[in-house]
Amino acid sequence: MQSANDIRKTFLEYFGKNGHEIVDSSPLVPRNDPTLMFTNAGMVQFKNVFTGVEKREYSRATTSQKCVRAGGKHNDLENVGFTARHHTFFEMLGNFSFGDYFKDNAIELAWNLITKEFGLPKDKLLVTVYHEDDEAFDLWKKIAGLSDDKIIRIPTSDNFWAMGDTGPCGPCSEIFFDHGDHIWGGPPGSPEEDGDRFIEIWNLVFMQYEQTADERLNLPKPSIDTGMGLERIAAVMQGTHDNYNVDLLRKLIEASADKSSTDADGDFNTSHRVIADHLRSSAFLLADGVLPSNEGRGYVLRRIMRRAMRHAHIIGAKDPLLHKLVPTLTSLMGQAFPELTRAEALITETLELEEARFKKLLDRGLSLLDAETKELGEGDELKGDVAFKLYDTYGFPVDLTQDALKPKNIGVDMDGFETAMEKQRAEARKNWSGSGGQADEALWFDLKEKVGATDFLGYDTETAEGQIVSIVVDGKEVDRAQPGTEVIVLLNQTPFYAESGGQEGDKGLLKVGDIAEVEISDTQKRIHSLYLHVGKVKGGVISVGEDVSAEVDNTRRSSIRSNHSATHLLHKALQQELGDHVTQKGSLVAEERLRFDIAHNKGLSAEEIAAVEAKVNAQVRSNTEVVTRLMTPDEAIEQGAMALFGEKYGDEVRVVAMGDEAGKNFSVELCGGTHVKRTGDIGLFKVLSEGAVAAGVRRIEALTGSAAVAYLAEQEERLNETAALLKSTPAKVASRVEALLDERKKMEREIADLRKKLATGGASGSASEVKEVEGVKYMGKVLDGIPGKELKSMVDEMKNQIGSGICAAISVNDGKASLVVGVTDDLKDSHSAVDLVRAGSAAVGGKGGGGRPDMAQAGGPDGDKADAALAAIEAAIAG
Repeated sequence: MQSANDIRKTFLEYFGKNGHEIVDSSPLVPRNDPTLMFTNAGMVQFKNVFTGVEKREYSRATTSQKCVRAGGKHNDLENVGFTARHHTFFEMLGNFSFGDYFKDNAIELAWNLITKEFGLPKDKLLVTVYHEDDEAFDLWKKIAGLSDDKIIRIPTSDNFWAMGDTGPCGPCSEIFFDHGDHIWGGPPGSPEEDGDRFIEIWNLVFMQYEQTADERLNLPKPSIDTGMGLERIAAVMQGTHDNYNVDLLRKLIEASADKSSTDADGDFNTSHRVIADHLRSSAFLLADGVLPSNEGRGYVLRRIMRRAMRHAHIIGAKDPLLHKLVPTLTSLMGQAFPELTRAEALITETLELEEARFKKLLDRGLSLLDAETKELGEGDELKGDVAFKLYDTYGFPVDLTQDALKPKNIGVDMDGFETAMEKQRAEARKNWSGSGGQADEALWFDLKEKVGATDFLGYDTETAEGQIVSIVVDGKEVDRAQPGTEVIVLLNQTPFYAESGGQEGDKGLLKVGDIAEVEISDTQKRIHSLYLHVGKVKGGVISVGEDVSAEVDNTRRSSIRSNHSATHLLHKALQQELGDHVTQKGSLVAEERLRFDIAHNKGLSAEEIAAVEAKVNAQVRSNTEVVTRLMTPDEAIEQGAMALFGEKYGDEVRVVAMGDEAGKNFSVELCGGTHVKRTGDIGLFKVLSEGAVAAGVRRIEALTGSAAVAYLAEQEERLNETAALLKSTPAKVASRVEALLDERKKMEREIADLRKKLATGGASGSASEVKEVEGVKYMGKVLDGIPGKELKSMVDEMKNQIGSGICAAISVNDGKASLVVGVTDDLKDSHSAVDLVRAGSAAVGGKGGGGRPDMAQAGGPDGDKADAALAAIEAAIAG
């Protein structure tokens, strides 16, 4: 018996040998189709190739595409577990031709694969064709040798595929397998076609037309799109008509039974089937970046998870169960889909967290449900306001309530539920309007109610398609915007990060094909989950309802990612170097640099800064993976996560862990921002500056990556230029400068001595000779150009020369006067140098002076009155 993994491998290798490029599955969140909640078919990732918008290096491709159908028109959720072939998650094997081969090759390739490679008996196979497609009918007869009764013409749209109301389309041809007459059912097109005997295993779409608004045209290059459900073909090849008995699902069912100590095939078989299916969809969605939330894709994921968790409750699991099954899933599918293995920790922790929380809600909610349905019987309905209370108070999606009541054949009053929902919305709107918020905030509240939350795709992509759901100009909603208009654009989904937690909002472009373009200068967030793309229409006209290609400025985002991740490493390094008292007081994560404010009461020394840099760069060089997990804030903090200043946290938070130290993460923080994949992506970390911004708050600015490299290159260039000027080498610049400084100090001392000798050895002004004033010798000199700091030593020399007396020296530099007065020790009791210098200072426009009785100094702005100052000092001596 071939395993499902073997079947997948055989399929891909077969088409690979036949000239097809083996292409990895695209993510479950479509990047190129804003109309889809999840990727639901193999052709989704090739949509733009088929329409000619995108060109690839190959014209033939084959994939095993992971798909989810759990929302919108493709919603199989309620049937999962109760039927043989309904799933929320499944794999679609497919081969594609983009204008290369067409019907004849497609049919031949398909027939040879299933009859030769897979070895299915020809007598068990039959096909359908669109009733007008004579070409396909004849080719099946020619290539497969099928008789007319084995080629069934179908006149309905079931056998005519279309991408939409307009665009590529064409007839289909389906291959069916007959499980045998022991199973009820008839061939396609018969009254019994809904039975399980004849099962479609492969659909070949012959994309040969283009539907315009007016007519259907022939495509110049017809294409092929096929889809074969892996679970369905595995069921056929493993001898069962039930997809849940194939190895991929059966092993999960057995693991569920084992971990819950129940029988896999007993009364709880349906619950085990639900758990197996929903575990796969939940795990793959988590691996592709979808996290449970109360809106958008996250809400659908939470519904899937909680439905599985309710069935875990049904089978009597006392503790969280789903996370225990993750190792089985990764062992089964991790080789084909390595993203499962990479995200195993995130998947496990998220499932355990959600189930632990939901079990508490479930117990209370089911108690209420039991009480409210005690008097109800088959065919009755649960009141709508009760269903709403379960949703609003206990977190029960209404479909979960419906699912819980399904075995009792009790319905839900959906009209009453919607009435209660609308009443809550009206009350919330009233409370918001009365909260004192600004008028524009009320607008965003109304828009949130109207268009819903924005789905953020930007954690793992910088390009995606979105749909314009609203355009705001000058605070008012408009249907369209002309070139040159300043606009705010709202999309249903976006890769643009909105400013939050210190990280600046993204910039980039929104393009409506080749028709129009909006240059986005900022992205902001309102009402928690409404993303505002702020920009200007550069060309063309944009309209509500149009699909746009959203392109984030990659270079800028990359720099911001590096700076943000470096901020986390810096935070931890500062705590290790300075102490646990260091907490974040603010931050800015921009393209050019990062800024980080911390609580610390003194400046960082050069040694401390160097140590912090070394710690951060050590983590950068370790190149460890940056891992994101989902937890409650309390649980995250209990596990050592740091909460960032200014960030608002809800019931669940993203926990970002990075770096390695003694086998543990170096940094663990609560953060909703974008980050590098590995710490090595930061490249380099360099502190630019450190200083005070407030009492007890220090600010550090730093660079990372190419900006840090450029900064260091600039510093090196300056060093080389300095070395050249010194006629030295960069390595010897410091010793050369030190020698020059020593030489300069020596020369300054020599010059000062020469000045002293010149100044004290002869007259330098009109009042330079020694005078006798009231019996006291007085020597006063004006010394032009002498530095004021040298006057004291000169006055000391003058005192030595006269032996007993009073000396005054005034230097004039740049028009300003500096004065020093000295009194020999024998006179300082009768004459104070301080009083004398103040008299001189007043003459040159100064205000006072200071010093000791034997030596005082002062200054003034009027240097041209130096002689008057000497005279004023003389007059003061005369008293």
